[in-house]
Amino acid sequence: MPPLPSRLLSSLSSVSSLSFLALFAALAAPSTTTAWADDVPSAPSVFQGHIDPHAPGLKLPPGKSLAPPKVLDLKTVIGDEGGKERREDSRSDVKFQLQAEVLFPKDSSRLTDDSRIRAIAAEITRQRAHQVQIFGFTDNLGSHQHGLELSKERADSVQRELAKFLGPDVSYQIRGYAEDQPIAANDTEEGRAKNRRVEVTFPRAD
Repeated sequence: MPPLPSRLLSSLSSVSSLSFLALFAALAAPSTTTAWADDVPSAPSVFQGHIDPHAPGLKLPPGKSLAPPKVLDLKTVIGDEGGKERREDSRSDVKFQLQAEVLFPKDSSRLTDDSRIRAIAAEITRQRAHQVQIFGFTDNLGSHQHGLELSKERADSVQRELAKFLGPDVSYQIRGYAEDQPIAANDTEEGRAKNRRVEVTFPRAD
C-alpha cells in the first residue's frame, strides 16, 4: 500500500490509536469481496424428466436378443512435441508416421538419417511381423505426377533401409500416394509439412 499523504496524517493526529487502527484496516482492505464455494449455487441437473422402467422402448422386441459383446479397437498415440514423429498402436497394428523433413532433404528421396529407420526395424522384429506396409505422401505443391514419383521413391528408400536390418522372410507393400489422403490442410506450410510424410505399418504380435 502506498504511504498516506501528509495532510491525512496530520488530520489523524488527534484520533485515538484504536480509531486509527480501525481506519487503517478499512483503508488496507481489498475493494473486492471473496466468494466462497458454498456461496455459489449449484447448477441444476441437465435431465429433468422421468424414466418409466416399463416403457416399451426399453425392452427388446419379441424374438430379438442383444448383440454379442465387442471389444473396441482403441488406439494409443505417442508423438514428439513438434508433431514430426508419431507412433500409433491399435489392437492389431503398429504405425510409425515420420515427416519427410526428418528423413530426406527437400524434394529428395535420399535418406539423411537411418537412426529412426533402425528403431522401426527393431520394433518390427520385436513384434515378429512378416508383412510391412510403407506408404509415402507429399503435399499439393507441384504436379500430381511428380508427387507420385517422389512419394514412391521415398517409400522405396525406407524399404531398402529396413531390409538391411530385417530378415528375408519379411515382405513389403510399397506405395506412393502423392497429395492424396492428406492429414492436414494444404493451405498453410504447417499443414503441408504434416502431409509430407512416410508411414510404416505392421501387425502387432498376438
